[in-house]
Amino acid sequence: MTTVIDADLPATLGLLPDSVVSEYLGQGVRSGHDSPPHVALRKAAEELPETEARWRTAPVRELLVEAMHRFDGQRVKADAWLAPRLHATLRMTRAEAADSRRWNYLSLIVGPDYVVWRHRGKESVAAGRFCGPHYTQALARLWWAAELFRNGGDYRSVEVACQVQDVLNTTMRLDVIDHRPTALTIVEVLKRLTAAGTPRLGDQVNALSSAVNAAGSTLMYDILAPDQVNDPSALYNWIADAETMSAVPWERLPYGPEDGEVSATAVRTLLPLFENLLAEAPVRQRPRHSSDDEAPN
Repeated sequence: MTTVIDADLPATLGLLPDSVVSEYLGQGVRSGHDSPPHVALRKAAEELPETEARWRTAPVRELLVEAMHRFDGQRVKADAWLAPRLHATLRMTRAEAADSRRWNYLSLIVGPDYVVWRHRGKESVAAGRFCGPHYTQALARLWWAAELFRNGGDYRSVEVACQVQDVLNTTMRLDVIDHRPTALTIVEVLKRLTAAGTPRLGDQVNALSSAVNAAGSTLMYDILAPDQVNDPSALYNWIADAETMSAVPWERLPYGPEDGEVSATAVRTLLPLFENLLAEAPVRQRPRHSSDDEAPN
C-alpha cells in the first residue's frame, strides 16, 4: 500500500460511519493492494473542529509512521510502544473514545497502511481491524489498553500489559477489567510470571482472565479492593492541555492524566486471590505460530 503523505492528510480527524466503511472495505484495501478512496470517504465523514488541537491528524500520523519504521520485522512489539503514546496524543474522554466513527476515520483515512502492516495475515487483514469493537479495531484497542491499564498518569503498567497479545485479545473483553485494581493486579501477576521465566505467557493470561471473570463480578472485587474515586477535573485539564502540548516523546513514556492512582493496598489485597485462581485454573496450551510476527494478532 502506498503510504499516505502529509500533503494528502486532512488537517483534523473526522467521524466516519460504520455503514460507509463496509461499503469501501474490499479485499484490495484489506490486503494492502489498493488504497482506500480518500476523497469519497472524506465526503462521507463529519469533520471535527479545526479549532481543537487534539484532533489534528499530523501527530497521530507521525506516531504510526515511526512505529512502522521502528518495529519493522517485529510488528507485535509495536503495541507496547504505541499504545501509551497514542493515548497521550489523542486526549479524550471515554465517551468520545467509544464512538466507533472516530476510529473508522483513523484506520481508513489516516493510517490504513499501518492497519495492514500490523495485522495482515498471509493474505489480508480481518475487516474488524478497520471497523470493529474496541478490543479488536487496530487503533482503538491500543488507546483502550492504555486507558484501562494505566495507573493515573503512569503508563508503565500499559507497557507490561501490551507485551502479551492475549491481554489485548482476551482480557480487554472482560467487564471486570473496568475495575482498575483488577486490571493492575492482572498486570502484577503478569510481571511476576515474566520475572519467573514462565513459558507460554499467553496461555497463562487466558487462564487467569477466564478465572478472574468467572470467580466474581466488578461489584465483588470492588468490595474486596475499593477503587478510589477519579478526579474528573484532572482529566479535563489534561485534555485542555492538548492545545499547547508538544509532541509525545519517543524515547521515554509520556504522562497521562493525573486523575488518581490505584491504591497499592488494593492490589496487594487482590494479588494472592488472583494467584490462587491461576494456580487452580486449567491452562489450555494452544498451537503456536512459528513466530509471533506471523500471526495476525
